[in-house]
Amino acid sequence: MGERTGNAVKAEIDPAPVRRAVLAADAMVVASHPSVSLAGARVLADGGNAIDATLAMAAMSWLALPGQCGVGGDAFAVVREPDGRVWTVCGSGYGPAGGTPEFFAEHGHRSIPMDGPLAVAVPGAIAALDALAASGASRELAVLWEPTAALAERGMPCTLKTRDDIAERVAALSGDPGTREVFLPDGRLPAVGQALPQRALAATIRTLAADPGGFYRGELAERAVAALRAAGAPFEGDEWAASGKVSAQAAISTSYAGYTVHQTPPPTPGWMVLQQAALCDGVLSGQPLLGVGAIDRMARAAALAFRDRWERCGSDTDRWQELLAPETIAARRAELDTGAVPVVGTPVRAGDTTSTVAVDAEGRAVSFIHSLAFTFGARVTIPGTGVVLNNRLARGAYLMPGHPSEVHPTRRPLHTLNAWIVTDADGRLRHVGNTPGGDGQVQWNMQLLSHLLDHGLDPQETVAAPRFTVFPGSDADVVHLPGELRCEDRIAPGVREGLQDLGHNVVTQGPWEAGGSALVISVDAERGCLTGGADPRQEGVVLGV
Repeated sequence: MGERTGNAVKAEIDPAPVRRAVLAADAMVVASHPSVSLAGARVLADGGNAIDATLAMAAMSWLALPGQCGVGGDAFAVVREPDGRVWTVCGSGYGPAGGTPEFFAEHGHRSIPMDGPLAVAVPGAIAALDALAASGASRELAVLWEPTAALAERGMPCTLKTRDDIAERVAALSGDPGTREVFLPDGRLPAVGQALPQRALAATIRTLAADPGGFYRGELAERAVAALRAAGAPFEGDEWAASGKVSAQAAISTSYAGYTVHQTPPPTPGWMVLQQAALCDGVLSGQPLLGVGAIDRMARAAALAFRDRWERCGSDTDRWQELLAPETIAARRAELDTGAVPVVGTPVRAGDTTSTVAVDAEGRAVSFIHSLAFTFGARVTIPGTGVVLNNRLARGAYLMPGHPSEVHPTRRPLHTLNAWIVTDADGRLRHVGNTPGGDGQVQWNMQLLSHLLDHGLDPQETVAAPRFTVFPGSDADVVHLPGELRCEDRIAPGVREGLQDLGHNVVTQGPWEAGGSALVISVDAERGCLTGGADPRQEGVVLGV
């Protein structure tokens, strides 16, 4: 057993053998790429607020991590104001108005193709960023996005990650003139450090900074719809315009370990994190950190949440509310107490996503996440714009009759992105964080919350702790694979053996191979400052001002 420290139980293993100093500051940003963090820190240092910093970091991410996010993706945020109010924006576009099950069947598809125009849903990112700016920015988008536009003209140096992403998708990228020109200059993989100019994207960024709504109406929208229709996708235009209507809305929340966890509402799976929290509340604090009992409980809670989503919850239903009702939680807790391992129907896929966290000196906090779904999305562009389109429809809409997320005209596909903020009983900010990683997100976010609230780890220990992942989850392209509990090998051998004895099919991964890029900023109440952590699994950097 572990050693008890305060109200938590510490494991005999070190959760973060690779440590970095925990930065302390009055205002702070953290992202998965140094240039993105720097963009946010500069805005804070210049007097901007956390929303301004987030808007600047979002745009810089389009260049720094082009395989993970872009103008053609989706975006979500949860915001805590200095007065304690918590709100969200959810930018997730609709599928095509002609996207019926019959359409795909007539074209010979048993599942929606993962590449190309049929994979695309209307991007929601620009609508979300516009709503975020309208609800609390102190700077104009033209000011916040100009550094990114200028860098796009010159070309950001290609990183090893971007080169690896291009190499992974080279065949698909070479098939589209827009992606081929930018990411395969002269028909070859770019060298690490080679500048990748994106002049068409620079012009688009400046156009959208002046009028974000122009992405959903007018010339740009007409060009997008015409190109997709010409390529065979059944868009009609009205679904494009409707996707631009995003406004701030309330967060969803639950209590955990005496705190309140705030999450993004549907179409995100934020409710799945809240459901797991309710199923684990009061159970994990008495367990050793990353011991058999704690991992077993969280793994089975995650599997149960995936089962519930698969069986009941589409992107446009309210059935998730039933799953958070006290009587349902009580029944599910009783089910978990039997020790059975729930079985779910489809596999977790990591996908590609990136995120940011920002907190300003006034106590305003933003947890932001955006994605193209899979690496470089659908691997097609809107001609002449530099905008790479997502493949969210293929990822989150099913050709399964009667399924809650069956493809349907002008329906939002199921989503994987979510973000969270933690406040105390008096509404004061305590923690803000997120992680990319497809269906891993809802599991790893629960692990982050437990490390912080049950065991009192600092942000860097939290994001670097060994990770485990329930497989399968609920992606659309592969079904009915055997269940696994994937554990990084920094989880003690005896713990992995104990989990196997409890009925889990344990699969061991390398020490840092679970995936994700977790980011956390916490309020250090004793010292009156912020502390932050960036996941060693990517190139994240914490910067304070």
